[in-house]
Amino acid sequence: MDRLTIYRKRLIPDECILLKDDIIVSQTEDVVVTKWKTLNPKTAFQHGASCYFLKKGIKISKFYRADNSLFCWYCDIVRYDLSEQGPVLTVTDLLADVILYPDGSVKVADLDELAEAFEKGLISSEDLTLSLKQLNALLVCIYENRFSELQDELERRGL
Repeated sequence: MDRLTIYRKRLIPDECILLKDDIIVSQTEDVVVTKWKTLNPKTAFQHGASCYFLKKGIKISKFYRADNSLFCWYCDIVRYDLSEQGPVLTVTDLLADVILYPDGSVKVADLDELAEAFEKGLISSEDLTLSLKQLNALLVCIYENRFSELQDELERRGL
């Protein structure tokens, strides 16, 4: 597989951004690992690493503070579209997110945005269903204490 060009597509707000400064650490047909600095300055975190699980429809990211301490693990439910012209990977955020904090707490976020996107016709019923199924699979993984299997993709690279 040739080196990817990655775009992040959001539904709310409607935008598609080239992640031109992200560094691809590794890529296979199943998994792409990147490291990055925030696109817009944040006070809570400054940089991180992401793992795109192309067959699972999730992206997990490790967010770091400026002092390199862990802020959180942030899990996006996504749809991947791979164009062989380039190749180009477009990562569409399907809005549902799961955040895992260092103290062990877990937060499911943005389900209100998922509902709003569906009400406004910004997301198809197929993508809504996909988002909910992938969210459920991720939560089952977390609740069954198997999240470390996903974390390992970043941890073993020292990210």
